[in-house]
Amino acid sequence: MTASDPTFATLLQDFFCQRLIAQRQVSDRTVKSYRDTFRLFLRHAEARTKRPASALTLADLDAPLILGFLDHLESERRNCVRTRNARLAALRSFLRYAASQDPAALPHIQRSLAIPTKRFDRPLLGFLSREEMEAILAAPDRSTWSGHRDHVLLGTLYNTGARVSEIIAARVGDVALDQHACIQLHGKGRKERAVPLWKSTIRRLKEWLPRIDAGVEAPLFPNGRGRSLSRSGVETRLRAAVARAAIGCPSLAKQRISPHTLRHTTAMHLLQSGVDLTVIALWLGHESPETTHLYVEADLAMKEQALAKLQDLPDKALRFRANDRLLAFLDGL
Repeated sequence: MTASDPTFATLLQDFFCQRLIAQRQVSDRTVKSYRDTFRLFLRHAEARTKRPASALTLADLDAPLILGFLDHLESERRNCVRTRNARLAALRSFLRYAASQDPAALPHIQRSLAIPTKRFDRPLLGFLSREEMEAILAAPDRSTWSGHRDHVLLGTLYNTGARVSEIIAARVGDVALDQHACIQLHGKGRKERAVPLWKSTIRRLKEWLPRIDAGVEAPLFPNGRGRSLSRSGVETRLRAAVARAAIGCPSLAKQRISPHTLRHTTAMHLLQSGVDLTVIALWLGHESPETTHLYVEADLAMKEQALAKLQDLPDKALRFRANDRLLAFLDGL
């Protein structure tokens, strides 16, 4: 490295300030995810190289160091393969940026970029039946303020198939209850989408809105202090509703149900109702309809219906035999 080449510390700071924030304008959640990756990676690098993070160079970020870090995530921190791959993606993004700023380091960086993501088994998506979903929606005690909120919150989650981050970010001003009733959701990667509201959801929201701050920037589902519910808050309220619903619907007690389960349930119920996959992809905010195909694979009932339409093949092999007229025609040619 020459005196004019940027240092690793400078490149990393520019990557966050210039590349991610100024140029790509990524969300705060993405910045924090990348930040956490480099916090973990630099601590691992310090332990391996016996040098402080500010003294590291691009040459230190070789494939063995990165592979050792990935193994550390899985073996010592007990991270799943998805987390391992997400950390690797953050490192790759920085290395590509570093290569554009310091072309001399490209041959070295290419070896690190060649590290593949790890494949993993994809379990079938879990979802609830309509009866189970109805039991959960009916569980909160609507005579209390928090129970009323939970009832509307769970109903809106089921209607929209929203991610937890999207539902806790929803504001009063995001809801339109006029002729074209919908809610504006702020999704991953700063993507926004408008999801139509069912009549039952419209009714619930009309009953709920007078009980909270009417300001357009006020959270749609606040906690007791008037602030937005946290991710863990939504999970806690859902667990409470499931526990109560399981008294009358025992099948719920045997399942692990998260807010994302409601998202899968929305998709499956739309699919079972005959809604096209491309529409479901737009509904859920999937970047590609290919992601939505996972719901088709998970629906055993749809597979059984398709199988029922097929006729069994005969046991004996059939041979084509022409009739006499056809043979006469051929003989006459």
